[in-house]
Amino acid sequence: MSAPAPTDLWLERSRFNGILLDGVSYGILFVLTVQCVHALFQRPKHKLVKAQTRSRWLLLAYIAATFALATIGVAANAKYSQMIWIDLRNSPQGPEGLIINELGFWENRMALTSYYIMSWLMDMLLIHRCFVIWNWHILVVLLMSSLLLANIIMAILTLVSSSHGAVFTSIGFQLAFLIISVSTNFIYTILVAGRLLVLRKQITLALGEEHAKVYVSVAAMVVESSALYTVFGIIYVVTYALHSNVENLIFLWIIHVQGIAQLLIILRIAQGSAITEDVTARQSTHLQFAHSQATPDVSTHHHAHLSITNGSSSAPAGPPGLGSEVKEEKSVVYTGTSESQSQPAGEV
Repeated sequence: MSAPAPTDLWLERSRFNGILLDGVSYGILFVLTVQCVHALFQRPKHKLVKAQTRSRWLLLAYIAATFALATIGVAANAKYSQMIWIDLRNSPQGPEGLIINELGFWENRMALTSYYIMSWLMDMLLIHRCFVIWNWHILVVLLMSSLLLANIIMAILTLVSSSHGAVFTSIGFQLAFLIISVSTNFIYTILVAGRLLVLRKQITLALGEEHAKVYVSVAAMVVESSALYTVFGIIYVVTYALHSNVENLIFLWIIHVQGIAQLLIILRIAQGSAITEDVTARQSTHLQFAHSQATPDVSTHHHAHLSITNGSSSAPAGPPGLGSEVKEEKSVVYTGTSESQSQPAGEV
C-alpha cells in the first residue's frame, strides 16, 4: 500500500480556523443587525419629519441588504468547507487541492460575488457620508468616486479571472481590490475626522466649548470604527501579498468586520449616544459667521450672526447623522461687546 501524499496541514488548519472565525464574526454581525433594526424602529415617529422617515427606511433597507449578502456568503463558505472535509475528502485533489483551487466551484464564486456587492454597498454609504460632510466638494467627490469605481473594476476583473480557473491567491486584481478598499476607509477617516474637527473649532469660537463637544464625539467614533477594519485590512493585504496561510484566517470574515464597523456607527446614531437628537435631525446645515462693527454713534459692539439653514448647499455645520433633511430654517443672533459676549437671544 502506497504512502499517502504529503499535505500542508497548516493550510488546512488555517482554512478550518478561518471558517470558525467566520461563524463568530457572522454572529456578531447578526446581533448588531438586530440591535440596529430595533433602535431605528424605536425612534418616535411623531418627532420625525418626512425626510427623516425616508432616511430611516433607506438605512433599514441597507442593513437588510448587507445582512442578506453576508448570509449568502457564510452559507456558501460553510457548504464548501463541508465539501472539503466530508463530501470530497477522497477526491484526487484532496483537501489541500480543494482549498487552493476553490474558485473552481460555484459555491465559492457565489460567496465572493456576494461579498464584493456587500463591500460596494458599504463603501457607498461611507462615501455618501463623506460627500455630505464636505458639502459635495468637487475634489472630494472626484477622489472618492474614483476610488469606488476602481474598487468595482478590480472586483469584476477578479471574478472574470476566477471563472477561468485562476488560483485565488495569485490573482493580482484581488490584491489591488484589497489595497483600494483599505485606502478608501483610511482616506474617509482622514477627510471626515478632519472636517469635523475644523467645524468644532468654528463652533467653539462662536458658541463656546460646550456646543462643540458633539463634533469631537463623532470624530472619535469615525476614527475608532474605521480603525477596526483598517487594522485587519492591512494585515490581510500583507499576508495575501506574501501568499501566507495566515490570509485564510482573515479572508472569510474580514468583510464582516467592515460591516460591524458601520453597524456600530448606525447603532450609536440611532440610539442618540453619539449625536444629540437636535444634531441628528440636521443633515445638511448652513453655518455662516458674519462679523461686522456697528456705527460709532450707536455702539462699538461686535455682532456675530449664526444662520442654520437645513438643506443648504453650503458647508454643513453638523454630521450627517441619519442622512435626513429638515425643511425649516432657524436664525439666531448673538450680540456682545468686544470684551465679552452677552447671553444668547434664543436657543438653537
